[in-house]
Amino acid sequence: MFRDKVAVVTGGANGIGKCIAEEFRKAGAGVCVIDKAEGEHYVGDISDKAVLEAFAEEVIRKHGHIDYLINNALPLMKGINECSYEEFQYALSVGVTAPFYLAKLFLPYFNEGGSIINISSSRDRMSQPQTESYTAAKGGISALTHALAVSLAGRVRVNSISPGWIDTGFRKYEGPDAYQQPAGRVGDPLDIANAVLFLCSDKAGFITGENLCIDGGMTKLMIYHGDNGWTLE
Repeated sequence: MFRDKVAVVTGGANGIGKCIAEEFRKAGAGVCVIDKAEGEHYVGDISDKAVLEAFAEEVIRKHGHIDYLINNALPLMKGINECSYEEFQYALSVGVTAPFYLAKLFLPYFNEGGSIINISSSRDRMSQPQTESYTAAKGGISALTHALAVSLAGRVRVNSISPGWIDTGFRKYEGPDAYQQPAGRVGDPLDIANAVLFLCSDKAGFITGENLCIDGGMTKLMIYHGDNGWTLE
């Protein structure tokens, strides 16, 4: 399905990003990963403008074009009590500025039928205490998605995915941890990777500017004391 296509994945060395990269490879795509973790990929911190420019230049030098940009890199999570000004700025640089700038850098090189997928989070609409830097970044990338979709209309489709609880170790949960999702389980990285590949495919050609929340229904289920095995202590 994706033979001769080129996919760029940020934060693709581990977790959801690694799964996305692997699924693209299985489908025949060439994959370019950038991550700050060491490995056989482009190593760099995407909060740095010069790193983004050098990475984009290398991708285009190697492939001449791209088809899919998956903005997946994980922002810092710290709350208002401990998060410094610099740390908050760093979270926004990774979670919002870098996706914007990569879209700008790659825009002249997208093939027809190109697609950008921004990985947000169900935290773009709900929160735990002390998560401001991460939540702000995820809210920002959700809004950036529909802005880009309008600006790039007719050139590149832009959508976002908001994962809920995804266990990157593919662990199986039972009891309340599972039942708080109406789907009856915690998610795994393939739940997100499969959706990414669908949204990049021709089957999703009429979908742009949308956010797909993949959380097993967790954000739709109202939980009160005593529901689904949960108690407030």
